[in-house]
Amino acid sequence: MRWYASRSGIRVVNMVCVLAAVALLSAASLRAQSSAQSQAPAPSTQQPAPAAAPQAHEPTAAELSKNETVGGALMRTFGSQEYEFRSAAEAMPEDKYSFRPVVPAAASNAPTSVGPTQLRSFADQVKHVACANFAFAAELDGKTPPDGCENGGPDPAKTRAQLLTYLRNSFAAMNASLNAITSKNMYDPIEGRYAGPNTRLGLAGTAIWHVADHYGQIVMYLRLNGIVPPASRPTPPELKDYPAH
Repeated sequence: MRWYASRSGIRVVNMVCVLAAVALLSAASLRAQSSAQSQAPAPSTQQPAPAAAPQAHEPTAAELSKNETVGGALMRTFGSQEYEFRSAAEAMPEDKYSFRPVVPAAASNAPTSVGPTQLRSFADQVKHVACANFAFAAELDGKTPPDGCENGGPDPAKTRAQLLTYLRNSFAAMNASLNAITSKNMYDPIEGRYAGPNTRLGLAGTAIWHVADHYGQIVMYLRLNGIVPPASRPTPPELKDYPAH
């Protein structure tokens, strides 16, 4: 009986101790929460930053192979050439369209024996490429190409604005002609004074090479005037109406 009473007393004491401990822990927790709330910064009223726009899907080689066409394969390369050349033409200010590099007269490899003594002006380069594009497109389409593209051709375009329109339209003509090339007609014979005689596919390759060749030249024209070609900039600018259609 005494042991039972003693044991009951111990239980009471233990229970009191537990309740006291719980009370102390609860008070400490409330003080910690109150302190944290007083130190926490006020909630921000700024809107969260918008999520980044998803990047355009770059087709894999397998995807390209599954849906490939001859015209599509040609346009992947020619489309890049169009951007490079047209963006360079737009980057040159109007007062520099008459610029032409000067060939040193005393150079040991003076151009008198290998070509003209006077290089094309920037405007001449743009007009030559535009005329050549129209010429190649005409031959691919079985039509008569313009004469004299070596010297700019018959089109009256002269000002910067006129030349840029002429150039854009020439790329539209070439884009249509290249997209019309198929596995059935790519070996058709093509006649003409520009890169002929040839096959349709062979002439397409020449047309693409021609733009790239002259782009390499006008890049130097831009650099000599302190202008970084748009295609060489960290963030190339967008080109209006690109690709030309």
